Amino acid sequence: MNEPRARWALTAAEGDGARLVPLGPGGVAGGPVVTEPDLVAAVRSRPWVERWVWRSTAEIYPRLLAAGVRVERCYDIECAEQLLLAHEGRLGEPRSAAAALARLRHQPVPPDPPQRAAEPGSQSSLFEPQPVPVPLESLLEVYGEQLRRHETAEHPGRLRLLTAAESAGMLVAAEMNRAGLPWRADVHRRVLTELLGERYAGGGEPRRLAELADEVSAAFGRRVRPDLPAEVVKAFAGAGVRIRSTRRWELEEIDHPAVRPLIEYKKLYRLWVAHGWGWLQDWVRDGRFRPGYVPGGTVSGRWTTKGGGALQLPKVIRRAVVADEGWRLVVADADQMEPRVLAAISRDPGLMEVAGHGGDLYTVLSDRAFSGDREHAKLALLGAVYGQTSGDGLKNLAALRRRFPAAVAHVDDAARAGEEGRLVRTWLGRTSPPAAGAGDTGEAGLPQEDPGAGGESEGRGFVPGHSSSDARARGRFTRNFVVQGSAADWALVLLAAVRRATAGMRAELVFFQHDEVIVHCPAEEADAVVRAIGEAGDLAGRIVFGETPVRFTFTTAVVECYADAK
Repeated sequence: MNEPRARWALTAAEGDGARLVPLGPGGVAGGPVVTEPDLVAAVRSRPWVERWVWRSTAEIYPRLLAAGVRVERCYDIECAEQLLLAHEGRLGEPRSAAAALARLRHQPVPPDPPQRAAEPGSQSSLFEPQPVPVPLESLLEVYGEQLRRHETAEHPGRLRLLTAAESAGMLVAAEMNRAGLPWRADVHRRVLTELLGERYAGGGEPRRLAELADEVSAAFGRRVRPDLPAEVVKAFAGAGVRIRSTRRWELEEIDHPAVRPLIEYKKLYRLWVAHGWGWLQDWVRDGRFRPGYVPGGTVSGRWTTKGGGALQLPKVIRRAVVADEGWRLVVADADQMEPRVLAAISRDPGLMEVAGHGGDLYTVLSDRAFSGDREHAKLALLGAVYGQTSGDGLKNLAALRRRFPAAVAHVDDAARAGEEGRLVRTWLGRTSPPAAGAGDTGEAGLPQEDPGAGGESEGRGFVPGHSSSDARARGRFTRNFVVQGSAADWALVLLAAVRRATAGMRAELVFFQHDEVIVHCPAEEADAVVRAIGEAGDLAGRIVFGETPVRFTFTTAVVECYADAK
């Protein structure tokens, strides 16, 4: 069977084996089931397969990569199930293939197995549920039903594209986890010693933190532990200064000799705890940092990691991210991604025209509507996305509404839907959680991204009708969701396009967060990689949003050290 666009389904079998079958229209078997003793050999011997359908990329693909086998495309059953459940207003139900099969057969639905441990060395309980095996024939039942469920969507073509993009993201994540981000442990140690001083025996605070703690105590005239906020607040109260927290902005308003060493202590303490010597020992192996990327780790579609704080690397620690000898890091930041996405999804003619310029979008916007004041233009546009409706934000939003009514109406409608407890969708059909499970929100109105080594936190949820403040909070969430979620959809297609464009090179995707991509490549490939990323951005825009005037541009740097990129 040598069709150049063939699609096959695959399951892992006992030992290292595999069961596989060619697929016909509608996801049904297009030939006999084949059993082979070696899964890797089964895939390697079928290079003409265009797309592999399997239960979970995380289950199959790392085994293939370890043997040097890459696949072009896949369809991830469990990724698709999560997207479909959300689209049907059932996000939060078990999304495993076994759960999907049980629902299809009207049987008791097994719980999802637990996520892998977030921290190195931790172990799962023996009593936690494990993945329920699903035979190949049963997997085809689930796949065929998923294809039918896609057709019932409001925009079937868009949802199919989202599923394909999410599956591609799973391939990229596995490849990045395999490649790892280049990391110089010696540079990292040198940075820590330079900033924190020497370590004391027994694992206590390093020298510089101990010195700053002494300065804080001296300023109060008694022993105060600066790592305990309640103790610091109490110490200030004893000095006649009332503060509600030890946040930096509040401390900076105080005239007290403890403020300077306390602020410095807090900054260095975060570095020591989040990316100190212990972190280095846990997370860096053989010159690579592998945090375990999780595509769609938040409901907005943004990625998270299983640990290591990869999405919160402070600039000083980026000094340790150094390309291999003779290689370079191509660091590409999407320019004003969310405003460009808003232009594309709202179809506002004026904002699309502004977003069609390759330069700084806020500068162009300021010339059109804010008398050349770039800062006001930026605040107005971000205020529309994030729901800032008081003070100067309200005034700026009014100016934006007059000039770009369709864009503001798009996010206003999403906010109103959220306040009323309705679902909202991204351009491709990623769907917000039901009203009672919208998630714990951060400052931007979306679930917190990668809070550190512990992985993503679970949300508490909004309950519309509980109070007017709950409804407003959900409105801010859904206002932001339609933009950030659509941006996440675009980024998935971008990654797939970059992956495809660099497939014939030695270049490797090694890092991604919502608006930034890093490719590690030989120095002689750097210019080609820069071009590939730029072309991929516009291609992704056309694939996701159709033909619009909007351009998706990048600020790109070719560097040896990540800290030098910006």
